[in-house]
Amino acid sequence: MYSPNKSPLASPTSSRSVTETINGSHNFVIKGYSLAKGIGVGKHIASENFSVGGYQWAIYFYPDGKNPEDNSAYVSVFIALASDGTDVRALFELTLVDQSGDGKHKVHSHFDRSLESGPYTLKYRGSMWGYKRFFRRTSLETSVFLKDDCLKINCTVGVVVSGIDSSRLHSIHVPESDIGAHFGTLLENEEGSDITFNVSGEKFRAHKLVLAARSPVFENDFVNMMEDDNDEILVTEMEPRVFKALLHFIYRDTLPEDDEFLEASSSSVPSLPDSLPAKLLAAADKYDLPRLRLMCESVLCKDISVNSVSHILALADLYHAADLKSVCLKFTAENLVAVMQSDGFEFLKENCPLLQSELLKTVAGCEDEELSGGGKSRSVWAQFSDGGDTNDRSVRQLTWENGERSRNLWVQHSDGGDACIRSPRREG
Repeated sequence: MYSPNKSPLASPTSSRSVTETINGSHNFVIKGYSLAKGIGVGKHIASENFSVGGYQWAIYFYPDGKNPEDNSAYVSVFIALASDGTDVRALFELTLVDQSGDGKHKVHSHFDRSLESGPYTLKYRGSMWGYKRFFRRTSLETSVFLKDDCLKINCTVGVVVSGIDSSRLHSIHVPESDIGAHFGTLLENEEGSDITFNVSGEKFRAHKLVLAARSPVFENDFVNMMEDDNDEILVTEMEPRVFKALLHFIYRDTLPEDDEFLEASSSSVPSLPDSLPAKLLAAADKYDLPRLRLMCESVLCKDISVNSVSHILALADLYHAADLKSVCLKFTAENLVAVMQSDGFEFLKENCPLLQSELLKTVAGCEDEELSGGGKSRSVWAQFSDGGDTNDRSVRQLTWENGERSRNLWVQHSDGGDACIRSPRREG
């Protein structure tokens, strides 16, 4: 029975308070330590201000100590609140960096004692936390912490903040963007299409607005179309399968997931220029689609080998694929003897003679790395010496200027004769 003296219970509510630190760090390099000494007790060198947790902070380094009475024989280091604030609670850590590479840094950390004593409270602007006796000066000057008259100090600040956190109690999942799927459906259904492309008799319907938004070439073509022009464009020098893949990218921003792309790496070298990735690379260049170009470069890059690199290099050069071209040149330089013995290199010599000078510059760069000790690849001389096949090959000398020095490289050519090889050398 209902009782008028008892009201029904309301649904329970809840909230969650979260206290945590907003952390940030700053590296302070002190050059010319020996010149800083003697500035006087209580005088400091300050870092630039850095921001953590909505406040400005600075590191103060006292070469002659902060106070004269008991610590003038020590250097002092402090972290100061450099902006307006009242009762700012924070944790701190000061690290003097070991410059020997052993990683034995000198660390003073407030974070390790946070459960014991709690955060430190800075009352106002200019309040500081740190150590008067941070390091004895005589010991510091003979330690691994001082190198080339330079000290390195790392500071970490953790500003304590509290607040009601509803995001952890209630979360909403945001799915991945599906705009490509929607535009892909628009292409497949042809709804609202206003342009037709005739590619070797096969017709593709599309939308001017979409194409113009994606490609400046299409945009220019549509701007220059006369009003009375037939809304059908004849596309020459492109296969229907390539144009279909081009539209797929324009609408979906992805490469087609068909066998021609999945099996690209298994294609034979002679058919490589006729592969879909190679043809689509040409289309990307024609319609000024830099993202598509990079996608095709990525696919073709996986197919680089001694036998294929010359053909891929020619494609990269022809269609302005700069990243792919750079990889091909470096690969060729690192495997020069083997590549020069391949059929692809003969193709490169006959069809892309200008690339030979670029290859020579790349080889020179690899040699520079080897001579300076920074390169991991074998030098050209090492490749020849390790048993590169030099039978029935002649050698001609190619010389070029590079800054103040000239370099000589002996390059094989398959036009008969005995090989005579010598190591590249510096001159001058």
